[in-house]
Amino acid sequence: MSRSKVSCPSHPDANLIEDYRAGDLVCPECGLVVGDRVVDVGSEWRTFSNDKATADPSRVGAAENPLLEGSDLTTMIGRSSSDAAFDADGNAKYHNRKHLSSSDRALVNTFKEIGNMSDKINLSKTIVDRANVLFKQVHDGRTLKGRSNDAIASACLYIACRQEGVPRTFKEICAISKVSKKEIGRCFKLILKALETSVDLITTGDFMSRFCSNLGLSNSVQRAATHIARKAVELDIVPGRSPISVAAAAIYMASQASADKKSQKEIGDIAGVADVTIRQSYKLMFPKAAQLFPADFKFVTPIDQLPQA
Repeated sequence: MSRSKVSCPSHPDANLIEDYRAGDLVCPECGLVVGDRVVDVGSEWRTFSNDKATADPSRVGAAENPLLEGSDLTTMIGRSSSDAAFDADGNAKYHNRKHLSSSDRALVNTFKEIGNMSDKINLSKTIVDRANVLFKQVHDGRTLKGRSNDAIASACLYIACRQEGVPRTFKEICAISKVSKKEIGRCFKLILKALETSVDLITTGDFMSRFCSNLGLSNSVQRAATHIARKAVELDIVPGRSPISVAAAAIYMASQASADKKSQKEIGDIAGVADVTIRQSYKLMFPKAAQLFPADFKFVTPIDQLPQA
């Protein structure tokens, strides 16, 4: 379906000027009023940054939240002294919806909590949205009765991070949550079972760039640590060790061989693992260190002078 373009008959190529006050389209060449009664789609009020008025002239609320099934689409009715606003007994004819149902209130509060937790560790909106959807599914299914909403929300955020390809550790989620790591882990397993969903296995590479960035390490050290961790897994040097502890040990080995050395405690604080855990993984990797480093790595400290523990 083609749309006819409004233009001046005498000057078809001229860019028409819109007179907002009069609602007219005017040709700048000859002054001909080409169109009138143009609808102004802008607001009819003015808003100032220093306006301290409590009255909000906006007639629309926040964006619709599809997870609340329309309960957020309420209309606020202002106070009125007109006779038309009251019935014969003097009671107001129209009332604002003052109370949400307990179910919707739980959803709203939990969505707000998920948003607050996400803000603390700078998670993207796509992760927040996925976590909200997961919580909504769990809430509607009523499969985790007896578990606190805070624990379920934390587990949903953990799952959302892994499903979006930016996993966080349980300790990182626990640090921004109000519940224990053990409770988050229990809810995590229950949610996966209840929703019949799954998450990809985490690898050492999932955490490497973030850990190295937080430690202020160079790209060359990060590349070396990534190569060391991947080789250690391929050669089955660290069987049974968690990817986080292997990544931490690989960062320790790479940093000790470079000019920017980091202690096990510094790395442990960032990775959220104990010094002894890093030490145990490092002890398994050290005898094969020569096979783990990339061929083009520039050693500041030779392998035979690296710490053995």
